[in-house]
Amino acid sequence: GDFLSQMFRLFAYFLILMTVTPIASAYIGPGSGISIVGSLLGLLATIFLAVGAIVIWPYRRMLKKRMQKKSEENDDEDTQARAPRESVETTDAGDGNAT
Repeated sequence: GDFLSQMFRLFAYFLILMTVTPIASAYIGPGSGISIVGSLLGLLATIFLAVGAIVIWPYRRMLKKRMQKKSEENDDEDTQARAPRESVETTDAGDGNAT
């Protein structure tokens, strides 16, 4: 409990210091402003895509299993409906002419 109370106290001091600081009279030019906006948008897009991939992954896996199951059922129906084919053996001599 002692470590957590020290961390909480430190965090509270930090918040108090951040609220009582004087206003900074600083100018951000258009070049650096656009750089900051671009960096923030890139960071937000990265976070959004990472969270989206984690959330969507189980659904993709479920759909993939469902599609495999459907294709296996279709393959079973196709093999039952087809007449057996006669196998024709061919050998390739390497020149493209089958003998």
